[in-house]
Amino acid sequence: MSKTLSKFEYQELVEKKAPGSRTVRNVLAAFVTGGAICSVGQIIMMIAENYGADKETAAAITSISMIFLGAFLTAVNIYDNISKFGRAGALVPITGFSNSIVSPAMEYKKEGYIMGVGAQMFLIAGPVLVYGIFASVIAGLVYFIWKQVI
Repeated sequence: MSKTLSKFEYQELVEKKAPGSRTVRNVLAAFVTGGAICSVGQIIMMIAENYGADKETAAAITSISMIFLGAFLTAVNIYDNISKFGRAGALVPITGFSNSIVSPAMEYKKEGYIMGVGAQMFLIAGPVLVYGIFASVIAGLVYFIWKQVI
């Protein structure tokens, strides 16, 4: 015959068996990972400026380079390990967005370049792009109307 547990006994059992919270570790890992990714971006920007690029051009070079690095590291299965360690620290920067586009494509490459890679590439990032573009159009219209009124 099985013993029924009271709410208190059940809660004690759950607290004993549940893994401990790793919040501090996760926050530190995210901070270190995000900081390292941003440091790489800063280094790229400084190198571009050293070679004579103005601020806007250096920023564009940095963005393009970081997107490429995120995609490349995803393609060679390194970015997933970085994400496992750094959690949100690896997902928030622009490299995380690049990773979110390339990951589904890599998963479906066996289905071919058109129906596999091409069709799956925007599976996750597609809604972000659609709503981002829509929001920017609305913001642009509001700004245009605002400037006409004032």
